Amino acid sequence: MKRIILLFVTTVCVLSVFSQKQNTVTTTITKPKLVVGIVVDQMRWDYLYRFNDLYKPNGGFKRLLGEGFSCDNTFVPYLPTVTACGHTCVYTGSVPAIHGITGNNWFDNNLQRGVYCVEDKTVQAVGSNAGEAGQMSPNNVLVTTITDELRLSNNFQSKVIGISMKDRGAIIPAGHSANAAYWYDSKSGSFITSTYYMKELPEWMKTFNARKLVDTFYARNWNTELASNVYIKYCDGDNNDYESKPFGKDALTMPYNLQQFQGKDYSKIASTPFANDLLAELAKATIKSEKLGTQDVTDFLAVSFSSPDYVGHSFGPNSWELLDTYIRLDITLGNLFDYLDKTIGKNQYTVFLTADHAGAHIPEFLQKHNIPGGRWDDGEIKKDLNDYSKKQFSLSNLINAVMEHDVYLNHPLIDSLKLNESDIKKSLTQYLLKKEVVLNVVDKHHAAEATIPAKIREMVVNGYNPARSGDLQLIMKTGVMDAGKTGMSHGVWNPYDSHIPLVFYGWGIKHGSLNRETYMTDISATVASLLHIQMPSGCIGKVIPEVMK
Repeated sequence: MKRIILLFVTTVCVLSVFSQKQNTVTTTITKPKLVVGIVVDQMRWDYLYRFNDLYKPNGGFKRLLGEGFSCDNTFVPYLPTVTACGHTCVYTGSVPAIHGITGNNWFDNNLQRGVYCVEDKTVQAVGSNAGEAGQMSPNNVLVTTITDELRLSNNFQSKVIGISMKDRGAIIPAGHSANAAYWYDSKSGSFITSTYYMKELPEWMKTFNARKLVDTFYARNWNTELASNVYIKYCDGDNNDYESKPFGKDALTMPYNLQQFQGKDYSKIASTPFANDLLAELAKATIKSEKLGTQDVTDFLAVSFSSPDYVGHSFGPNSWELLDTYIRLDITLGNLFDYLDKTIGKNQYTVFLTADHAGAHIPEFLQKHNIPGGRWDDGEIKKDLNDYSKKQFSLSNLINAVMEHDVYLNHPLIDSLKLNESDIKKSLTQYLLKKEVVLNVVDKHHAAEATIPAKIREMVVNGYNPARSGDLQLIMKTGVMDAGKTGMSHGVWNPYDSHIPLVFYGWGIKHGSLNRETYMTDISATVASLLHIQMPSGCIGKVIPEVMK
C-alpha cells in the first residue's frame, strides 16, 4: 500500500514539474529586434504587379512578394486620400474624424485660419536656419500611434525614429513620444529636426549632412535605367504637354541634367529617384549610429519615401520617369533589406510596406484614350462659389476656403448677419450640381443620412471632424482631380486613389496573399498584435490574422 501511495505522489510531482515546464514554454513571448515601417508616398497597388516583370529577383518588391504576405485588397476608408491623413491612419489605425488630421492643410473653424498638419510655432528648427520649415511637431495628432504604444509598453525603452524627405512623413509616424524625427530641408540640403525632440543634432547626423550626398547624386544626372524600348512598351510617350517640368521649361524628356543644380538648388532632388537613395542611406546611418535592433526590446524605424509622390505629381503613373523611379526603388529596397539581414539578422526584423494613398492618371492622358477625366482646382472652386454668392446673397466672402474638394463656409459672417445656413447650403449645392465635373455634393453635418452609395458615405463620415472639416464635400465624377494645368493629383474616393499596397515581411510573418478586403486602419492593429502591445488609442482597425505565423 505504501509503495502505491509513494508511486502516486511521485507521479503527481513529475506531472506537476512537467506541466510547469510546458507552461513556461508556451507563455514565453518573443518579439522582433526591429520593426521597419515603410510608406511609399503615392504608390498605387497595381505597381506591385504592373512592373513585376521588370523588378530584379533580389530586389525589394520580389522579395516582399516572394517571402512575405501581401494583402491585395487594402483600401483607404476615409476622405481625403492625401499624405498627412494617410501617414496618420497607418500609424494610428484611426480616421480623420478621430485622429484630427483632416488634410495636409485645413481651415480651422475655431482658430478661423488655415493650419498645416504638423505646424507648431512653439518650437524651432534644429540643424539649419530653416525658420518655419523647422517649426514642426506631432501636436496636431489627437491620438497615440503604434510607435507611441510601443514606447509605452516597456516604459519608453524602445527607440523610435522617423525619417522622410517630407516633415509630415517623418513626424506623424514617429509619434508623440519619439526619440527623434528627421526631415529634409530643401534650402540647405540637410536633414533637420525641431526643438520638440532635441536641442542639437547628434554628431552622427552632423557627419551625415556634411557628406552633402545630394551633390553626389546630382553628379550622376538622371539617365534611364532600362533600354528605351522597355519604356515605350510600358509607358506613355516621353514628351507630353500635360506633364509638369520640375527641372525647367526646356527639360522636356529623359535624361535630365542634374549637375546644373549642384551646390545651388537642393530642392530638385525630391523629384528624382535619388531622393529614395538618399533616404535609404540615412536609414542605414540611423540603424548603425543609434544601434537600433540591439536592445532586449523592439525598436522601430519609420521610413517614408516621398520621391514617388513628387515624380507622380509631375509626370503621372504612365510616364517614363515614374517607371524609372520604381525600377530604381526596387533596387534601393533590395539593398536596404540586405543591410538589415547583415546588421540585424535575417528573420530578426519585421517590415511592412504600404502607401499613404495612391494616384490618378493624368486627365489629358485619359482623354487621349477616350476615358473620362478632367480638372477643377480648389482655387477655381472657391472663386466660382464666391462669385455666385455675390450674385445670390450680395456677399463676396461667403466661402472661407476650399481644400481637397471640402468647402468651408464663413460661419462668423453668416452668424453676424443672421443668415439661414441651411438655405445657403441648399443654394450652393444646387449650383454645384449643375457643374459638368460634379457627381454629388454632401452636407458633411448630415453625411450619415446622405443618399449616396454606402462606401462613399462611410468615407465622408470617417473624414469629418467638426473643428477641422468643411461644410460641403464635393464628390467629383470619375477621373476629375483637384490639380493645376499640368501633372496629376489624388484625394478622392475612387480605387485609383484609395487602393494601396500592403505587404508584411520578416519575423513572425507567413508567406502568402489575401484577397478579402482589408483597410489601412488594420495595419497598426496587426502590428500591435504581432508585438503583443496595446492598439493606438483611436484605433478602429481589425487584426489581419492571416498575416502572422
